[in-house]
Amino acid sequence: MSGVPESAPVPPGVDPTTPSPARIYDYVLGGTHNFPVDREAAERIRAQSPDLADAAWVNRGFHQRAARWMAAEQGIGQFIDIGSGLPTQSNTHGVVQKVIPRARVAYVDNDPMVLAYAGELLSDDGTTAVINADLRNVDAVLDDLALRALIDFERPAGLLMTAVLHFVADDAGPWGLVRRYAGALAPGSYLALSHVTYEGLPPRLVEEGVSVYTQARGVHPRSRKQIERFFAGLQVAPPYPGAEPAITHIGVWGADAPELADSDGSHWWFGGVARRP
Repeated sequence: MSGVPESAPVPPGVDPTTPSPARIYDYVLGGTHNFPVDREAAERIRAQSPDLADAAWVNRGFHQRAARWMAAEQGIGQFIDIGSGLPTQSNTHGVVQKVIPRARVAYVDNDPMVLAYAGELLSDDGTTAVINADLRNVDAVLDDLALRALIDFERPAGLLMTAVLHFVADDAGPWGLVRRYAGALAPGSYLALSHVTYEGLPPRLVEEGVSVYTQARGVHPRSRKQIERFFAGLQVAPPYPGAEPAITHIGVWGADAPELADSDGSHWWFGGVARRP
């Protein structure tokens, strides 16, 4: 795997000397939009836990399955992907437009690297947009003209917040942020959310892995109960046929064989999908 060529100009606003969560994730997923500092940070984490790649792919799979389920099973044709990250395999619009060809997707991220490579996220038919904004500034996100041009707030939408809220500290009120985003959407909208947890993980990963992530702006793993709070007031969907509605390890969500999908990498996460009544 290779990253950004040394001869390539650094995009405006990008610091290639400090690890970035989006670029670390990109590297682990086999992407090319990363720098040596990101690869070094990722390899330090991998040295402490060989489950790193599995965990990243588990989250990516959850994101894709949840988005497809919203489109195929619930008829959702517009999506807001907050904390979308860098272009990688099977981005949201590529998944949902296989079900609904003109489905619209607004990607939101505060990493300038994402904006620099926005062309890879934009479709030729005007069904996608990339908004450079911090999810903590809810008004700036929801009032963005490009987002408003795509998303009809009078109709149900899919809100995707996967692998992003653990970068928001408690004092920034992450639960209130989710409540505001979900509350802005029409009834019948859906939220898909995943979040890293410390429950059930080896102590060395919690103690040392977090310190490595701190170099990339910090990560705040939370308990299952804390993650369940993000779904307060929403109707949680069963994670797979025959299951009770629940927040689960995300590897099993939408899996054909849940008992096989519950890998070690899946145990890094809790998450689920829920409907706004």
